[in-house]
Amino acid sequence: MKFLRQIGEYLFIVKRDPNQERTGMMKAMHGMNRLSLLMFIVGLLVMLFRFVILPYFRK
Repeated sequence: MKFLRQIGEYLFIVKRDPNQERTGMMKAMHGMNRLSLLMFIVGLLVMLFRFVILPYFRK
């Protein structure tokens, strides 16, 4: 459950814990994780479009 909460925090769906310490290195790490997660989701959407949706229009 903690894993899903962390993903929610990366995508700004869930508010982060205000009592948790935020250092500069942690901010950079979370920023890189957020960027990589968003790139992964965009890649999945592109693959879905290319392999599922686009073949229906080529017929």
